[in-house]
Amino acid sequence: MKIHFFFFLILYFLFIGCKKNVNQNPVPNIAFDITINIDLPSYSSLIGVGGWTYVVGGSKGIIVYRKNVDQFVAFDRQSPNDINNSCATPLTPDTTNFLQLIDYCSAAKLSLYDGSAISGSEFGLRQYQTVWNGTNSLRIYN
Repeated sequence: MKIHFFFFLILYFLFIGCKKNVNQNPVPNIAFDITINIDLPSYSSLIGVGGWTYVVGGSKGIIVYRKNVDQFVAFDRQSPNDINNSCATPLTPDTTNFLQLIDYCSAAKLSLYDGSAISGSEFGLRQYQTVWNGTNSLRIYN
């Protein structure tokens, strides 16, 4: 009898722990699949670690950041605080700390390094997948 009780108790906690997050990112998930060549002048800032650039795509454009030699991250430039996409200015790197993106409409700050909310926002950035071929080609998609 005790074994059955513990079995059901464990199942109960497993189901409670598997709840979906009801607070989904409000930035729309727009389908796209692009590949950029970082040898081109418009993407040359991505050649070195710590470089970033804008790319066309997503909801309000994409910002791509090179975290290290083999890892890139890509985020949508629409602020998660701008649910109606009414702010004229997309997220922009802070002039005093480029690893922070500023939402000039709500004063929220978000991390370019990992997309997390730093201040003024309940949600982090909408992140897109990246695949680096190791030489000059970076695929960005969702």
